[in-house]
Amino acid sequence: ADPAAMTDLPAGTRPLLVERMLPTLLTPARRQACDDGTTVKTAWRLADGALVESVLMRYPDRVTVCVSSQAGCGMGCPFCATGQGGLVRNLSVAEIVEQVVAAARSVAGGELPPGRPGAVDRVGNVVFMGMGEPLANYRAVVTAVRRLVAPSPDGLGLSARGVTVSTVGLVPAVDRLAAEGLPVTLALSLHAPDDVLRDELVPVNTRWRVGEALDAARRYAGATGRRVSVEYALVREVNDQPWRADLLARELVARGRGWAHVNAIPLNPTPGSRWTASDDGVADEFVARLRAGGVTTTVRDTRGREIDGACGQLAATALVTGNDVQ
Repeated sequence: ADPAAMTDLPAGTRPLLVERMLPTLLTPARRQACDDGTTVKTAWRLADGALVESVLMRYPDRVTVCVSSQAGCGMGCPFCATGQGGLVRNLSVAEIVEQVVAAARSVAGGELPPGRPGAVDRVGNVVFMGMGEPLANYRAVVTAVRRLVAPSPDGLGLSARGVTVSTVGLVPAVDRLAAEGLPVTLALSLHAPDDVLRDELVPVNTRWRVGEALDAARRYAGATGRRVSVEYALVREVNDQPWRADLLARELVARGRGWAHVNAIPLNPTPGSRWTASDDGVADEFVARLRAGGVTTTVRDTRGREIDGACGQLAATALVTGNDVQ
């Protein structure tokens, strides 16, 4: 029943009852835009005061929203702003889905510039690459995905092929996801092809080694028929050596051809980090060597860097206040 319609209660009590029983899931705390308005980052305040961020991106032919699955992150990757802040809590199914619903409202309300003529003017792609490790909040993320792809009125009617779920390589959860019957794209945040370096860059590697993570990703590709995206942030003089490109190519090809592609990402700056992006020439050689080794490789179109909305930059710091909405 709608508390606002409960006429047996004093009129002044009803709004308070609504607020207590049906708290607002997400309240915008700050909006920032860049890339001529085609990239919009929103910091959301949750009902308990926790903060998360999502990023809405207009491309010429599509609209993508990058959503958070946790407030903060417990994986501790040193080059990622989210990981440096630690984990606050998991998000609920509703809090995850509401980020997509809010993005859809923004698009429908004309808050983004138009795409190219004939482009679909709605959110068609959802990437779980915001704050948090999605597979560490497994049940909520999978349930949210099912809501996103379910046809109306039960869901949003998105294509599962338009959904990407990233992970640092939680091997049991990758295998579990492969058995869900959801043909979403898996993105493996690898960032190093050898255990010595990956132990430093992605601390969970001390639990599941490079080979184990790649084996799980290969099993996922085999089970779902979906090509895996291997994410590799290029860090100057850390993981961008030619021999590491060659090693990565060998590791991938050893498990078959065509099951994965590498998404090379220029490292995005984060406050206090001692690391910077690889020089352009070094990055070009790294990509060329991967391709020469038989691995399809793309370079990510970095969006939102100016507003700390790019890969590894989402932090939703406590400096955000309810008066910052623009």
